[in-house]
Amino acid sequence: MKLAHRVSGLTAFALSGLLAVALSLFSAGPAQAGQTTHRAADPSVLRVGSTYISVESSGGGVAVRQASSTAGLADAPARQVWSDTQDRGEVWAPEIVRDGGRYYIYFSAGRAAAHRMYVISSASPDSGYTAETKLALPDDKWAIDGTMFTFGGTRWFVWSGWAGDTNVEQNLYISRMSSPTTPTGGRYVISQPRESWERVVGNPFINEAPEAIMDPNGQLHIVYSANGSWSDQYCLADLRLRAGGDPTYVWDWYKSNGCLFGSNRATMMQGWDPTLYVNGPGHHTFVLLDGDIATSPPAGPTFPLMFHAVPKGTPYSWANRYWYTGSFCWWGNTTYSRANVPGPNTDIGWSLKFFE
Repeated sequence: MKLAHRVSGLTAFALSGLLAVALSLFSAGPAQAGQTTHRAADPSVLRVGSTYISVESSGGGVAVRQASSTAGLADAPARQVWSDTQDRGEVWAPEIVRDGGRYYIYFSAGRAAAHRMYVISSASPDSGYTAETKLALPDDKWAIDGTMFTFGGTRWFVWSGWAGDTNVEQNLYISRMSSPTTPTGGRYVISQPRESWERVVGNPFINEAPEAIMDPNGQLHIVYSANGSWSDQYCLADLRLRAGGDPTYVWDWYKSNGCLFGSNRATMMQGWDPTLYVNGPGHHTFVLLDGDIATSPPAGPTFPLMFHAVPKGTPYSWANRYWYTGSFCWWGNTTYSRANVPGPNTDIGWSLKFFE
């Protein structure tokens, strides 16, 4: 395995330590990148004890795999836990969450403008799930890529959606949850694809696939995918909530000044390098213990993630996407800046480095 990004100035540990950890975690796969698992998109993985649990769209429904490592998920049997018996339509990007010892799988289903978020739950990760329930998200607009997390003692739901009823752009929204199945209050936009580096591929311009994580200072981050998933401009970027900020207030969120994980140098944030072996990395999952952002890693070592991408040298298409193992670490003293806002124009804090 080779590292995709520069490691000069790495915070909190030496290059030799990084190489040792990375090499011990991940073996080389196709095109010398981190190991691929299988041909699929939109990974969602959590760890419960020593078991890794993934969920994916499969067979017109949702399937779960379990293995002793992320790399082992490819060969693990895919057990169907939900089927679309109501003909709800295309099933996209299921996300598995653990809350109170129970498993919840959120997914989008529908056709065209009818896509909405649904949830099923079970006491077991791969059997016994309830029938699907439509999430009553505020405003009831097109919604995909939703996931739930707990921050500041409150459950939150974050997703990608439209402001109205037409496909102008995909924004990121957040709302409170009174339970894992019950949104409450309004929906609040926290990101729109308005920066030049996230408007390279449009029609529509896109922010999607949000994933929450908490940095070593206890600040909330939402790492998301920008640009069209049908292009190799697809990449990961970061939203960082300012210290003490309100997750529902858009101006308390600071956005990375470019892609943090992508395959095109022109769109990368300064100091972050493009991938060497894959194109269009995106729609990732942080592999956290119990999927709980309170178990987010401290500063120092690298930790596993999974993402989908297309191997370099392969035509870029949805059909050629694979799940990849990778890793990430926290990167300190990083400035995110913005203009024409009611608060400070800059914010310094933790960012992330991603490795193939």
